[in-house]
Amino acid sequence: MSSMLKLIHNEQLKIYTKKSTWLMYLILAGLIFTFAFSVNYYGVPNEEYQVDNWQQVLQEENQNLEQEMKKDKFKTAYHSYIIEKNNYYLEHDIQPAAYDAWNFTGETSEIIIVVGLLSIIVAGGIVANEFRWGTIKLLLIRPIERSKILFSKYVAVLLFALYTLLFLFITAWITGAIFFGISEVDATIVKDATDGFRSVPLFKDILTNYSFPLVDLLMMTTLAFMISTVFRNSSLAIGVSLFLLMGGSSFVQMFADKDWVKYILFANTNLRQYTAGNTPFAEGMTLGFSLTVLIVYYVIFIVTSWIVFKKRDVAGQ
Repeated sequence: MSSMLKLIHNEQLKIYTKKSTWLMYLILAGLIFTFAFSVNYYGVPNEEYQVDNWQQVLQEENQNLEQEMKKDKFKTAYHSYIIEKNNYYLEHDIQPAAYDAWNFTGETSEIIIVVGLLSIIVAGGIVANEFRWGTIKLLLIRPIERSKILFSKYVAVLLFALYTLLFLFITAWITGAIFFGISEVDATIVKDATDGFRSVPLFKDILTNYSFPLVDLLMMTTLAFMISTVFRNSSLAIGVSLFLLMGGSSFVQMFADKDWVKYILFANTNLRQYTAGNTPFAEGMTLGFSLTVLIVYYVIFIVTSWIVFKKRDVAGQ
């Protein structure tokens, strides 16, 4: 066990001693700061509702929106959406929550795709680069099983993804606190739903926003790791994984009318489709079905990586 921990520690050192890794974190922090600056510059959301007569403010806003809709029909769709949402607040006597660090942190969950991108870059090179640099021989001549070496690299990649996600969360909260202050974390917010709107606790919404993208993060990182191991080409691993990360959902939509589309990986990574108010992507899909499909793909990725790495001949490297 101690030898395994040392292997994982060594792989972590390899990752975090690279200047490129810290450049990734710097870019991520820059995106968070830019996002906060933009929100603050264009106007803090819900600021006008933080008054005692907030109901009157909402009613007056609805009246103004209705007048604008009469003058410009192109604004009908968006203004109708705002009016409907305002009416939900009024009917349920819910004052729009003040925008603060917690709200901002929840919205930065959209940047998790960048965390996935960075994790793919690390996963795509962690094995392939050993072959490209010729260091794989030095690694395998040690009296350690190949499976342990591969496992330590995979765990190091997952830890990088976890640390980067925590960095996103903490940096977003600190940045949000600086720009917008800190209010009540137990506030209630109104969210879109398939059947209209629904109110949810703010902190629960934040956890939800950060939890569901983890499925995509895990599967795409594991896929990049497998390609890196099998083809020993970091560019191929990163390129293919990024292409699927960005275009996977579009590919699924393209074949949405086919019965077999529900067996595609990307039709099952969005587990949010099984939450209240949402509809599964295809008929016959359930949470259990998607979890089973995900497990099958995951096992294929891991077993393929293990078999190839276990039998790889490095004599010519």
